[in-house]
Parts: sequence; structure tokens; C-alpha cells
Amino acid sequence: GTGGYVSGPIVRKANQMGIKTIIHEQNAFPGVTTKLLAPHADKVLLAVSSAKKYLNPNVYPKITVTGNPVRATVLTADRHNARMRLGVENKVCILSFGGSLGARRINESIFQLMKWHHSTDKIHHIHSTGSYDYDDFMDWLNAEKISLKNHPHLDVREYIDNMPTCLAAADLIICRAGAITLSEIQCAGRASILIPSPNVSENHQYHNAMEMVNKNSAEIIEEKDLTGEVIIQRVSELVDAPTKIAFIEQNASKIAIKDSANRIVEEILKLL
Repeated sequence: GTGGYVSGPIVRKANQMGIKTIIHEQNAFPGVTTKLLAPHADKVLLAVSSAKKYLNPNVYPKITVTGNPVRATVLTADRHNARMRLGVENKVCILSFGGSLGARRINESIFQLMKWHHSTDKIHHIHSTGSYDYDDFMDWLNAEKISLKNHPHLDVREYIDNMPTCLAAADLIICRAGAITLSEIQCAGRASILIPSPNVSENHQYHNAMEMVNKNSAEIIEEKDLTGEVIIQRVSELVDAPTKIAFIEQNASKIAIKDSANRIVEEILKLL
């Protein structure tokens, strides 16, 4: 089971029937399903070790930290080739997104950020608006007479279908704090500004983000504090301090678990 409420009764019933069970918690703050199942499961796998402090101490002997599985294409993407393919050249590459549907507050602040830097020659910016806001985002650009045709270093898309390439090319990522996204950022070794979604159960994205922030491997802006001015100031500070970006990148790489899938398989095989 991987924490979804649907897995709760299935895994619990399997345990009652004497079938071996494993649960995997991908977030830094365990959900209700994980908390309920952990005492009964044969093995509890965690993405981050700090999550165990939210579980009953009696569960600790069952715990193994495995991280979250990351696509092989994220692990093998080549930075130089990615930047060449995307036409980044020697510019600072910003990658921003808010999910497949989009996030209105993120899109509004990223529009302000693009309006601030579009006339400079320092930044190549890839942004995914999500399906809900793409037309509005293009209207905002047009209202400011910002033409993507005339600014090839502004890359606005509804959806990013080559994320491993974009991650490899990026110098700075601005995004939500979903567990898998953060694992990919860590494995790619990228600096990030995280904007946790406040609309998720138990505010788990905030806990995910703070797991990285506390290890100096990301920065955070809570959505309640997010404005165009705030994101411009934060990006400006980082773009002007490449050594700080490099410091965050190094720390993100240090906490990456790149063999998560193998660790999980090993734990499954042990129970067999």
C-alpha cells in the first residue's frame, strides 16, 4: 500500500488473513492511512527518515528508509545536451510549473516574473501553466505586448512532456512540493523555490518542503506570502548569486536517494 485511502481496508484485511504486507509513505508527514496501517504491516518504508517521528515508536523496528522511486530518465539526463536541445545557451535557466491543471497564484506570480525579466538577456524561462490557465496566461502576455515569437527565451507551455530534459537544463526550479517532484529535484541536483499547495491533506506539502529547507537544499515561499514582488526579489537574489545556487544544488544532491526502486524491491524480496 502507498498511503491512498483505497489501500487502507485492502492492506488491513490482507494482514488479518495472514498475508504479508508492506506500506510505503512518500511524504515527510505520514497520512492517516499510513498511521493506521503501520502497527499492523510487516514492513514500513519511508521516503524520509524524519517521518518516523510522527509514528508510534513501536513501529520503528519495522521501518526502512527507501526514498521515492524516480524515473530512470531523470537520473540519466545529461545537462549539457539538455541545454543544447532547449536552446538555453549560457543563460540562467528557470523552470516553473504548478501541476497538470495549473495553480492560479503561481501563474499570476510567474507572469509578473516574466514581465520583469523578458527584456533582459540573462534568463531562459520554461513555464507550464497547466490546462486551466494557459489561455489566460497568453492573454496576460499579449496585453503587455510580450510576444513569445520575439522572445525565444520565454518558453510557455500548457504541459511539459519532456520533464527530465527540462530538469537537467534548469538552474532554478519554482514549483509545488509534491513528494515525487522533490525526489526528482534532489536526484537531478537542482536548486528550487518551493511553493507548497495549501489545499492538500494535513498540509503535507509544507512538511515536504521544510524537509529540504531545513537541510539548505531548497527555499520556500508559502502561498499566503506569494506575490509577483516576492518572487521577483527571491529570483533576483539567486540569479545574482550563482555560488548560492551551487550551494543549494550540492545540498539537494546530498539528500537524494537514487536507488529507491532497488531498495523497495529488496524489502519485498526479504518478506518473500
